Amino acid sequence: MLAEERFEKILGILARRRSVTVQELCEALDASESTIRRDLVLLHQQGRVNRVHGGATLPEAAFVTGEESMSAKEHQAVAQKQSIAKLAAGLIGPEDFVYLDAGSTTLQLVQALQGPALGATFVTNGIAHARLLAQKGCRVYLPGGQIRPNTEAIVGTAAMTSIGRYNFTKAFMGANGVSLDSGFTTPDVEEAALKALAVGRALESWFLVDDTKFGKVYPAVICSLTDAAMVTNHLPNEKYRRYTLIKESDSQGEKEE
Repeated sequence: MLAEERFEKILGILARRRSVTVQELCEALDASESTIRRDLVLLHQQGRVNRVHGGATLPEAAFVTGEESMSAKEHQAVAQKQSIAKLAAGLIGPEDFVYLDAGSTTLQLVQALQGPALGATFVTNGIAHARLLAQKGCRVYLPGGQIRPNTEAIVGTAAMTSIGRYNFTKAFMGANGVSLDSGFTTPDVEEAALKALAVGRALESWFLVDDTKFGKVYPAVICSLTDAAMVTNHLPNEKYRRYTLIKESDSQGEKEE
């Protein structure tokens, strides 16, 4: 197993459990103790985990500034995103006027659309999202604006003006980080502004976030936890339920509060 694959698995385990021992990681990854300890040292140096005696914990508010490309994100946490997307797609009806944010998890939502949900009308700032929606025969609108090469998202003043002219029944949003103190965050200021505007124009807003995004803080704030609901595959910290409605796709029954 490559180091990056081990890193992803270690972070996935920590996202679910918040803490883990070296021995537990050795068994879960079928790796030697020296390999796991070396991985934890590297992850600690990157600020992605806290090393503790005999294991590691996940920082509640790990500050992150970088951002991976859309193509890289599409290959990360695929099963979790597909699970989230399937649940979220079930929230869309044929009469809905939907805002669909750019992002890898919302792209999975488009792929999961079927039946009556295809009759909804969509506005999206995601180039790949618009293409796939059109291929599925959906009515879809794109705002004007500048395309960010890294995320393939349309942003800028023209996009803000366009989105500001709509009222949405539902908005399905992406975020790079979710934390108790900072809410929903993302690396780019322009994308954050457009996301915040869309949330404000929707009757219902749902952030689609897999469990690896909890406890991470990025420079640009989108909105607070109380401004939107969430769909996740697994909620790593029950404290989030104090602030908003949450649906978990991995649970047998949907947990809400």
